[in-house]
Amino acid sequence: MSTVPSGTPCWTDLATPDLTDARRFYPELFGWTGQIAPEPEAGGYTVFLLEGRAVAGAGPPAIPDQVPIWSVYVATDDADLVAGRVERAGGQVVVPPFEVFDRGRMAVFSDPAGATFSVWQPLAMPGGEVFGVPGALSWTELVTPDPEGAKAFYELVFGWHPDGQATESAAHTGWRLGARIVAGMTVPLGDFPADTPAYWSVYFGVADADAAAARAAALGGSILVPPRDIPAGRYTALRDPQGALFNAITLAPQP
Repeated sequence: MSTVPSGTPCWTDLATPDLTDARRFYPELFGWTGQIAPEPEAGGYTVFLLEGRAVAGAGPPAIPDQVPIWSVYVATDDADLVAGRVERAGGQVVVPPFEVFDRGRMAVFSDPAGATFSVWQPLAMPGGEVFGVPGALSWTELVTPDPEGAKAFYELVFGWHPDGQATESAAHTGWRLGARIVAGMTVPLGDFPADTPAYWSVYFGVADADAAAARAAALGGSILVPPRDIPAGRYTALRDPQGALFNAITLAPQP
């Protein structure tokens, strides 16, 4: 069983051409330890642990020329059912549902604007075991040039409803599942070409965003957006040494 309700982001993993360096960079940045899958077919897939609890994964690319990327997984009770909904809503089934050893079933999809995401139907592996604390997945957000299309698509697929607000720099929407905000969407305002690919981004909690940015750079990564304050907290956008984009955020206290 997943540690979060169906329809809620539950896992993230990294596809990287340099798994050895990922096992160096992220543990030094977030205090993780790594647990390598014993099956040879897994290609060295590593589950990162925070104080013994699973928080993220990393493995080799599915195809040779795949760019390094962090992927978002949404929990589901039925991956096949979600695949049918994706197709009916105008998305694409990139990888049909399949079994991952005895751990669970997964599938990879893309929404009509091209943003890729996955689902996880847990068996032995529930997904992430801790969220919203330093070193753990704390937020996921869709960046898209087609917010109206995304609103229609994700409502049909996951039952999400938009809960939005606008700022001077971007239009923000929270995805609401029942009473809870489970993810977000942002549309940068201004010059944002309609053919710009959409993508899902991941945010890891940190105790100090400024210190995390400096540490990432010292470890061979790069700072895309220097630390700055946003309504959710203080965040920075980073790339790892292989170029994978991720974010670090010091979450604001909840009222």
